[in-house]
Amino acid sequence: MQVRRLEITGAFEFTPKAFPDNRGLFVAPFQEKAFTEATGHAMNLAQTNHSVSARDVIRGVHFADTPPGQAKYVYCPQGALLDVVVDIRVGSPTFGQWEAIRLDSTEYRALYVAEGLGHAFLALTDNTVMTYLCSTGYNPSGEHGINPMDPDLGLPWDTELSGPAILSEKDREAPTLAEAAESGLLPDFNTCLAHYESLRTEQ
Repeated sequence: MQVRRLEITGAFEFTPKAFPDNRGLFVAPFQEKAFTEATGHAMNLAQTNHSVSARDVIRGVHFADTPPGQAKYVYCPQGALLDVVVDIRVGSPTFGQWEAIRLDSTEYRALYVAEGLGHAFLALTDNTVMTYLCSTGYNPSGEHGINPMDPDLGLPWDTELSGPAILSEKDREAPTLAEAAESGLLPDFNTCLAHYESLRTEQ
């Protein structure tokens, strides 16, 4: 398993080794040892999610109140997608910045998105599947969104879209990053760092 720490604190890319043969292919997208060595703590698993998306569907930018927040370890077992992590933590040196990684069923890369970070993706093929390992369960009152088309964020959809973006009504009507910050909706960077440290001390 190859691991790359992204520029945004709390985000990691994992690239597993695949084993193809005449029967097909075997791969382990999540490996606890590699994950723990990279992050300094285990992956608390409370829920797994599975989404199927048509070409040009955008989901996100989603985040949860932190603490407890919701960390996500995501990979694409079918199709291809452009996965984006956004730093929405007020006070972070990379606040408002994002990084994009292609996840697909060729290389089976995975992305870890720590609590307090924003997450979104664009499906690049029909029937694109995303698998999520989540550290906490679904909590409607604590889950929020940023508009993925916020021009100030400038997320990299335009170069990848084959037609009009397909969004849920909730995502389309979500506030911009500036509006969310003004309303006090966004996570605090130092609070998130303290939460990450608490995860490490639990080991």
